[in-house]
Amino acid sequence: MRNLLESTKIALQALWSHKLRAILTTLGIVIGVVTVVGIISIIEGLNQGFANQISSLGSDVLYIDRYPWVNTSYEEWLRIRGRPRITLDHYEYISQHSTYAKKVIPQVMTRTEVSRREHALESVTVIGTNEFGLEGGFGPQDIAEGRFFSSLDVDRNRMVVAIGYKIAETVFPDSDPIGQRINVGNKRFLIIGVLKEQGNMLGNDLDSNVYMPYGAFARTFGPWRSYMIAVKLGNPSLMEKARMELTGLMRTARQLKPREDNNFVINNQEMLMNFYRQITGGLWATAIGIGGISLLVGGIGIMNIMLVSVTERTKEIGIRKALGATRLNVLTQFLIESMMVCMVGVAIGLLVTVGVTIVIDKSTPLPASISITWALLGMGFVVVIGVLFGLWPASRAAKLNPIDALRYE
Repeated sequence: MRNLLESTKIALQALWSHKLRAILTTLGIVIGVVTVVGIISIIEGLNQGFANQISSLGSDVLYIDRYPWVNTSYEEWLRIRGRPRITLDHYEYISQHSTYAKKVIPQVMTRTEVSRREHALESVTVIGTNEFGLEGGFGPQDIAEGRFFSSLDVDRNRMVVAIGYKIAETVFPDSDPIGQRINVGNKRFLIIGVLKEQGNMLGNDLDSNVYMPYGAFARTFGPWRSYMIAVKLGNPSLMEKARMELTGLMRTARQLKPREDNNFVINNQEMLMNFYRQITGGLWATAIGIGGISLLVGGIGIMNIMLVSVTERTKEIGIRKALGATRLNVLTQFLIESMMVCMVGVAIGLLVTVGVTIVIDKSTPLPASISITWALLGMGFVVVIGVLFGLWPASRAAKLNPIDALRYE
């Protein structure tokens, strides 16, 4: 233990006596740590932000649609673009025959302008749905004022809407929108509810949504659009069973023959997560590659400086050996010196990374999050780099003949 403390003391003195050289040597390690941990922090932040947004789609919701959400090549798109529409007849068939569905929610959408007198908002998403429309997976939405439309409103195709927070703020800046009329497309609707502020989900502004009964939607924009049917199960463990059941029901409703392919798809949030993992897998490989090269350069710098240090201190090594220092003592001294350079580089690199991550997270739309696990793994990896690249110079110093070392000039 005493020999270890003595070796550490000598290593610290050696580094302190060549401060500039030590700082320049650690710079390569600092750059490597900042590169690796920084990129990983950004990827972790993106993963967390994406997972939070995707979770609003519901882990217990399946979406029957004409087209898949992901993995559609141009050739595949050409093949499936002529698929027949999903209609209200399919919604009603699923509602009547599904044993796993807790709620079945038709959804049809378009974009248009909403206005009232001189106030207007363009490119608003209009959603035709039923009384369960807020549970259809477009974010964790809730009513701030008024109410959502009821089953009676849906059955009677009433011209009522629930509007998003941004619409209320823009079109009704100085008044309460509840009970007032608003122009949606070429029709006037009665506002019965205002949604709570939601923000964005996957680039879509949830505060610019307008919800109306699907019958009122058809009267306003026409009945020819294709629907998406959200099927809420109430239990995520039923996903596969429900998927099989819904596939059979849709094939029956579409009168498909046994040898015919499905002309519909059943989407869920896991499809988006898998697609996202494929994309970020490339980013992980890039981060590891760039960081590995940076750390390799830093390690080579450490080896070079340690070899110079061994050459400069050859006489000192001879004196230590003449006074009784063993090969292990000398080896330990130079390994500790190499590891200290790495540890200082890691410490500085992590501090810089934390600062950069905070700045990125607070001042840009790009989320960033420091992972303690990855930071610790990075520290361990860099210390290993210090040992590996310091081992040869340390071994060379330990093998020096004391007599030859004392004669060295």
